[in-house]
Amino acid sequence: MLKWIARIGGGLLGLAVVAFVVAYTMSDNDCDKPVAVTGAAMKAVIHCDYGPPDILKLSDVAKPAPDDDQVLVKVHAAGANPAEWHLVRGKPYLVRAVMGLRRPAETRLGTDYAGTVEAVGRNVTAFKPGDEVFGGRTGAFAQYVLARADRAIVPKPANISMEQAAGVAIAAITALQALRDKGEVRAGQNVLINGASGGVGTFAVQLAKSFGAQVTGVASTRNVDLVRGVGADHVIDYTQTNFTQGEARYDLILDNVGNHGLLDLRRVLKAGGRVVMIGGGGPDDDGQWLGPLVDIAKGLVLSAVLDERFLFFVAEITKADMAVLAELMGEGKLTTVIDRTYPLAQTAEALGYLETGRARGKVILTVD
Repeated sequence: MLKWIARIGGGLLGLAVVAFVVAYTMSDNDCDKPVAVTGAAMKAVIHCDYGPPDILKLSDVAKPAPDDDQVLVKVHAAGANPAEWHLVRGKPYLVRAVMGLRRPAETRLGTDYAGTVEAVGRNVTAFKPGDEVFGGRTGAFAQYVLARADRAIVPKPANISMEQAAGVAIAAITALQALRDKGEVRAGQNVLINGASGGVGTFAVQLAKSFGAQVTGVASTRNVDLVRGVGADHVIDYTQTNFTQGEARYDLILDNVGNHGLLDLRRVLKAGGRVVMIGGGGPDDDGQWLGPLVDIAKGLVLSAVLDERFLFFVAEITKADMAVLAELMGEGKLTTVIDRTYPLAQTAEALGYLETGRARGKVILTVD
């Protein structure tokens, strides 16, 4: 019996190795091969390989045309997020099983955008040329982007700039869904935002206040005033104080950094409290193979045996939540904190800055 088990196991391992070799060999793209663009062209940021941000190229690609249900948007600004440098570097390495083992299958970058509608398909009635819009769509680091009219695209409030609108989709929706859906935040609760000065963090502070929570933000010395300025009731300078050793207790912790163990976070949770884990870490940190999967597994185990909940999620950019955020921004209840802007041609520099983990709020690309 043991001999047959060993043979079957060896056969399965052999098949797995063959499958890996085939998948590795087949995971290629032709984006670095010279291709003549016929018809209208546009500039777009592409990455043909995995590596540091300086492998990015601003290339000529075909300008898209909308089908019956699509909107063609001339991009004025695009938001840069940590998600982009993860995609460029292909880290954690496990994600390459989906993205392409050897080279990325999707060579375009960017999601957050704001711009002006240039053309619409014949079935589109909600938008017309000239409308100012913002939303989320793959390939936003470009002069034009196509979006389906019924997906994550909404009118831009007149009182916010293109740059402010371009910083919303990933960061603000992540903050909204983390607090409202996973954290189940309620008025009067004590909420702690670890990493309160970043893109997600600055939105999370404002949104938690809009839900009626008492908000404590954790940030470095240079960002204390910034976090207080977006509405935090209390700010902890992590260079001076370890909040996990404090006396305060929280109903909800939104962890954007991942620099404390889950049991350390539990120490400052109220009974039945929740920790919502977003991410954290840089390109050279530990966990380059599995990324957050280790903490996700730990969170599942702890949630099964304790009253507290340790939750991880990936945000979904929806039209409904884009509309919620647009309304809050239009009413002046939510704003985008912008650290730096870069022209599209300097996308590599923008992502390199994001990799340092020192960005205050959002980093925005401007598109001519």
